Amino acid sequence: MGTAPRYILVVDDDRNVLEVIEARLSSAGFEVYRAEGGPEALEILATQRVDVMVSDVKMPDMGGMQLLTEARRMHAELPVILLTAFGTIPDAVQAVKSGAVDYLTKPFDGQELIRKLKRIRVSTDATDDQVPAAAADLEEVASPAMRQLYDLVGRVAASDVNVLVLGESGVGKERIARLIHQMSRRSAEPFVVVDCGATPTGLLESELFGHVKGSFTHAIRDKKGLIESADGGTLFLDEIGNVSPEMQTRLLRFIEERKIRKIGSLEESDVNCRIISATNADLVEDIRNGRFREDLYYRLRVVTLKVPPLRERREDIPLLAKRFAEDFCRVHELTPVKLPTETLKWLSAYPWPGNVRELKNALEAGIVLCRDGVLQRRDIQLGGLPEQGALPQEKQSETLSLEDNERQTIIKALRRSGGVQKDAATLLGISRRAIHYKIKKYGIDVKNLD
Repeated sequence: MGTAPRYILVVDDDRNVLEVIEARLSSAGFEVYRAEGGPEALEILATQRVDVMVSDVKMPDMGGMQLLTEARRMHAELPVILLTAFGTIPDAVQAVKSGAVDYLTKPFDGQELIRKLKRIRVSTDATDDQVPAAAADLEEVASPAMRQLYDLVGRVAASDVNVLVLGESGVGKERIARLIHQMSRRSAEPFVVVDCGATPTGLLESELFGHVKGSFTHAIRDKKGLIESADGGTLFLDEIGNVSPEMQTRLLRFIEERKIRKIGSLEESDVNCRIISATNADLVEDIRNGRFREDLYYRLRVVTLKVPPLRERREDIPLLAKRFAEDFCRVHELTPVKLPTETLKWLSAYPWPGNVRELKNALEAGIVLCRDGVLQRRDIQLGGLPEQGALPQEKQSETLSLEDNERQTIIKALRRSGGVQKDAATLLGISRRAIHYKIKKYGIDVKNLD
């Protein structure tokens, strides 16, 4: 991941501010260059080694954003931290889009600046630590909405700011979080997922922060928490809207101080990880109703990325369908399946209330049940016709889920074949390997099909 920075360029038109920052950084072991404006800063960049530039946003003649642009032309990988007196989220978003790795709101704690500087890693070789180009790491898409999202992903990945990913269930929020991690300088370090929605409140604290032996009943040994496991890498907090008020307080403190204390321990330890959160909840509404802390919300959403639902990017459905089909056949060693134009049109017309996850599951089931290696409309088990749009509410409540439909179809075939799996596979027009996989997946008891 590179080495810690040593040479810091501080830019501010206020000489008193420069003196205070220089004193703070020098006492922490940094070598500091001072510049009272953009032109002087560019001269230093042209003649001296600079690992990180810290610059005020509002300055006469040349502001911090313009200086950032000019500095990046000279040194494309130079990390830049911007100082703003305004502290608004739009300022922070604009700074990150322009290439800043982080920002601080004036007045700020000098120790916070030192912590941010120590978290930055600079390359000892200009070719070692470059962030991969976005286009090389992102899947092919056709919709303008996803192209715009991937462009933002590429820009955000180059920084180290916290990101909040919003979107409906099944749109692929974790996929976006993984892409940010894979395209960042932290890609060689852990990507740790915390499912805040599935972890009981009573266990979440121990899961996140860890505990020491004897701190509570059944704590028979020391346990490393997920936050500590993400040290150096990325911590992904999925379904962050489900976190309890008490845990919100602990998370806020960790984000501000980047220190954790295990349950039952008196010692704190530093953790350097990037935080990406995701939710399908309306956190603004939760703040209004007192269910979510406003200060935590703004800490988590320095940059917000919204993943559009599948119905708003129908141009991507044929590409996704082909990729899912190819991946499924390859992983399960099945003969490649063809998707006719008629099938792709039908898939593109369906509203997909379950988004990408529903599309993927539908294709897997269709591939298992299709005949002669061609996926037809009849092989995809969905309630309602795509031409009719979303199903009426009363119809939806009477319709089995996709997996229930598939499971029942396999059970019927097994009953008709007297429990002989190869005969049931023949009835369904699928391979023996495929039916073995589905029987195991759904936990079907072949000896008891009643």
